Amino acid sequence: MDLNKTIEHTLLKPTASNDALKKLYEEAKEHKFRGVCVNPINVKAAAAALKGTDVKVVTVVGFPLGAMVSDAKAYEAKRAIEDGANEVDMVLNIQAAKNAEWDVVTEDIKTVKEACGSTTLKVILETDYLDKDEIVKACECSIKAGAQFVKTSTGFVNGGVGAKAEDVKLMYDTVHEAGLLVKASGGIRDKAAAVAMVEAGATSLGTSSGIKIVEG
Repeated sequence: MDLNKTIEHTLLKPTASNDALKKLYEEAKEHKFRGVCVNPINVKAAAAALKGTDVKVVTVVGFPLGAMVSDAKAYEAKRAIEDGANEVDMVLNIQAAKNAEWDVVTEDIKTVKEACGSTTLKVILETDYLDKDEIVKACECSIKAGAQFVKTSTGFVNGGVGAKAEDVKLMYDTVHEAGLLVKASGGIRDKAAAVAMVEAGATSLGTSSGIKIVEG
């Protein structure tokens, strides 16, 4: 199993140093990771550092709460793509999901997808906040809105578990016939956890422990 080809080497800490980010890019190139995942302010530098490689530049929008208005998320996505992002990971409207306002959830995703055009959009469900039925509903909204991936977590929930294999499988079972893929993210810190996520149906892994996973 070529785990390196699934890993999106991630650094989203608000205190990230330029040296740490440069190291992230070099490690991603060295290990031929699927991509790097950085905040929008770092997309332009990431794109320059990774130019001419197969490593994708992934960024996040509406992060980490998903509580921005849809137009703001859409602008953030559009600007990130202009700066060189190859993929966009958006946080869905969690409040609307918890209130069972599924039309609102769908329209939020659709607005961002329209801004992304042909650029890959992943929808972060933040599964720590959702029950099983809500996870299925959020996946169905992502299908309707035209997203390419559903993703488990931001990794920013205090006390949250993050990605769970059972949730990844539920997401996979819900979306794969519609052609969507699954990204597992949040709390994936070793090879065993990474393998479990892939076996459950994930094709992409968001983790800050990519080096430990491929070397362990």
